[in-house]
Amino acid sequence: MRIRHPSHRGDERPDLFERVAEKASHFTSSRAFFVLCFVLVANFLAMHIAGLSVGLELLAAGLMTSVTLLLLALLKNSELRAEHAVQRKLDAIAGALLAQAEGAREGKAFDTLRDAIRMDEQT
Repeated sequence: MRIRHPSHRGDERPDLFERVAEKASHFTSSRAFFVLCFVLVANFLAMHIAGLSVGLELLAAGLMTSVTLLLLALLKNSELRAEHAVQRKLDAIAGALLAQAEGAREGKAFDTLRDAIRMDEQT
């Protein structure tokens, strides 16, 4: 398996991981996820205050740690996708400006710029 930076993947169709990561990213920014995390933390605090077994506290702490690691992975994935989108738009703007400076009013540079502007509509 070869790991490539998202900006080097071209216009490939998103794979299963990217589709799942996108849906998970939307879920983690929802109220439902906030409530779930709040309940998890409140549960941990209640177990600690009630003096329940250390095993249960470790289980709750492990769950919170797992959620934190998953969120870190989602955050990094989202960051790389945003970085790729910004870079494509900057490249398209630079190409269109260069073509305009050379006197062109239409062409591939302007089509690329149009596609880059609409790129957010596709995701």
